[in-house]
Amino acid sequence: MTKIIHLSDLHITSPHFLPSMLNGIIKKINILKPDMIIITGDLTDDGYLYEYEKVLEYIDKIKCEKKLIVPGNHDARNCGYILFEEFFGDRQSYVNIDNITIVGVDSSIPDEEDGHIGRETYKYIEKSFSKHKNNFKILALHHHLIPIPMCGRERDVPSDAGDVLNLLNELKVDLVLCGHKHIPWIWKLNDILILNAGTACTSRTKARIKQSYNLIEINEHKKADIFRIFSTDETIKKDLRKYF
Repeated sequence: MTKIIHLSDLHITSPHFLPSMLNGIIKKINILKPDMIIITGDLTDDGYLYEYEKVLEYIDKIKCEKKLIVPGNHDARNCGYILFEEFFGDRQSYVNIDNITIVGVDSSIPDEEDGHIGRETYKYIEKSFSKHKNNFKILALHHHLIPIPMCGRERDVPSDAGDVLNLLNELKVDLVLCGHKHIPWIWKLNDILILNAGTACTSRTKARIKQSYNLIEINEHKKADIFRIFSTDETIKKDLRKYF
């Protein structure tokens, strides 16, 4: 069984950031002992150097060797995409763990809210997944590929979302992880699960939606169980609620 924690939209140093909540999340993650941490962007609020330095302090507290992190639109602000590479490496990356391939791509556009993946990245996605065709395949990016409820007028889906979805369908990708809208949600499109994470640790939530993150457990038969963990709950046993 491979355990993956999916976090998103931390917005560390934002006026809405809740540091005690993130510290509590990190403690629970360390008890869960995941095999992989995936963070789908907006680690910072404005992409400044002091924000990245603070982010790294928190990330270093997570006791998990394997981490895949992609930038969000907030991280790309103010030339923050340059700092992202300095602190976390390439903005496109992939990891193989057990029988799972995880590909992370940058969907941000500097100083814009909108997303875009780009044709040059399609080749990277295809090449990365093709190296282990029989693996369980996960794509991680910041922007949501399909509109989700409670977001009002939709305007932030990547401009090339249709082409990206078509590519993922052809590659038989199993799971897409994203964030951006601070709404936890899941869609199924053909055989692809598209899992949106809510904000893990900010007060920028919609209506009465609680802060949350995701736990994904993938077994040796490449079957996945997905749980939503609420950031405010006190015990892990209470947190694990099967979501799909």
